[in-house]
Amino acid sequence: MPAPIVFLDIAGPDMARQMAFYRSVFDWDIQPDGRFSAPVTLPLGAVLRQDPPDKILYAGVEDVTAALTLIVANGGSIIQPRFEVTGVVVLGLFKDPAGNSVGLVEMKDGKPKVP
Repeated sequence: MPAPIVFLDIAGPDMARQMAFYRSVFDWDIQPDGRFSAPVTLPLGAVLRQDPPDKILYAGVEDVTAALTLIVANGGSIIQPRFEVTGVVVLGLFKDPAGNSVGLVEMKDGKPKVP
């Protein structure tokens, strides 16, 4: 049986700022010790790619552009504004206040929006 992914952490030097950011942007219920739960779905699966070393978590949102506006208002920054991969998905990329790269996938009816 393939090994499942069983844990995710998002590190940063200012835990209070990170907690406030992810609560505000994604409405995650984060406990005082930093533990949180969020729904997990892998409609697109996972991928290995040939690029500079990195790992990116992608969160599903209804509107990538609106989410990026909220991200900037809460101390994040945009890496790549909303863009379409024709026939595949709509994406956006940002950095959280600690500098972690995070992606967005535009969702409709619980599934990735395919342009």
